[in-house]
Amino acid sequence: MKRFITTTLFIFLLHKTGETQTLELHDILDTIQHSYPSLKMYDAEIQSLDAAAKGAKSWMAPQVSTGLWMAPYNTKLWKANGPGTTGMGQYMISAEQFFPNKKANEANEAYMNAMSSVEKENKQATLNEVFAAAKKNYYEWIIIEKKLSTLDESEKLLHFMITNAETRYKNGLGKISAYYKAKASLGNIENMRVSLENEIVQKRIALNTLMNTGKLSNFSIDTNYVIKDYSTATFDSSLFYSNRSDIKAIDKNIELTYLRQNIERANLKPEFGIRYDHMFGFGGLPMQYNLMGMVKIPMNWSTKTNKANIESLRWKSQALEEQKVSMTNEYAGMAYQLQQDIAAKKKQVQLFEKNIIPALQKNYESTQLGYEQNTEELFELYDAWDTLNNTELEYLDQLQQLLSMQVDLEKLMEIKINDDPGFND
Repeated sequence: MKRFITTTLFIFLLHKTGETQTLELHDILDTIQHSYPSLKMYDAEIQSLDAAAKGAKSWMAPQVSTGLWMAPYNTKLWKANGPGTTGMGQYMISAEQFFPNKKANEANEAYMNAMSSVEKENKQATLNEVFAAAKKNYYEWIIIEKKLSTLDESEKLLHFMITNAETRYKNGLGKISAYYKAKASLGNIENMRVSLENEIVQKRIALNTLMNTGKLSNFSIDTNYVIKDYSTATFDSSLFYSNRSDIKAIDKNIELTYLRQNIERANLKPEFGIRYDHMFGFGGLPMQYNLMGMVKIPMNWSTKTNKANIESLRWKSQALEEQKVSMTNEYAGMAYQLQQDIAAKKKQVQLFEKNIIPALQKNYESTQLGYEQNTEELFELYDAWDTLNNTELEYLDQLQQLLSMQVDLEKLMEIKINDDPGFND
């Protein structure tokens, strides 16, 4: 609750002050959890089902009737014809009430109380999907920010090359051939920057939509990220049974089929009722009453529907069990594939970080030194920069793929908050 209030205040201040706030991933996820419209829809549906369950033990409405009873059509006979005689016919008031089967009421109550449990799990499954979408947009935004930083650095290097080449050409000390390549690359960088800045706007809109805030609300993000270590994780059925909300929803549906069967079985039991009739006699006829006990006896021809429903629900529960097995098998296969992909992608990222980029950086620095000492040409310096720049951008693409795979694996495992051990970049 404290975190929710803090996040809400944070978003409120963002709107009121117009200042650019920096949101961390957990701030965004907290806001989504409390504000995403579809989740509120589930909350309302859960409240609706819980409210309906309060009437699970209600009785059938009593039946009341009134009217003439055994009255002759000849109204003259309603009156007494003389001393010692009475009229014919009566006016009757009747009330009838069937008592609910206790077991049927208890079975119906258990069923209705359990109905909202399915929606609760569906809500968590939706939340898992939304969190995964938010994480992907967040991490993609981080990579875009890093690409912009790379472009800023490249722009400085190109300006150095262009300025230096212009000076040398004026003094007749250098060739102009690579100069135009550098000028074109400077334009390409500006073009790429426009595209990346537009992507940031798109990511911000996507996250604002998920947080259910103003679509153009301005904020920035914390560009720190964590690479998790899931290399030793084991993806057996118990992991998905305990973590995945969609599988838990199937369990709840299976439970509902059993509870529904109990209702159908309870309906095979007799139901008892009582009937009371009170008659007002005509022409001095004394008041009379009837007091009758009633019972509904299930017979073979009247219970076919109940028995068919019990059989149908048995097959439905078996189908749901098979669906669970199928889903866990599919999830396990996907998780192991992602685990292997992540391991391979980590190696590629580490090769970029430890081998490829440092070597190209040194190559550029040595070429730049040679250029400054007039032992290297501008086109060689440009080529060294171009290779380094493209490799750094490729590295960031690889890193984005790694983070995306990590989100996909966490989505499969239904890990909602980034609180697992890992290492910071």
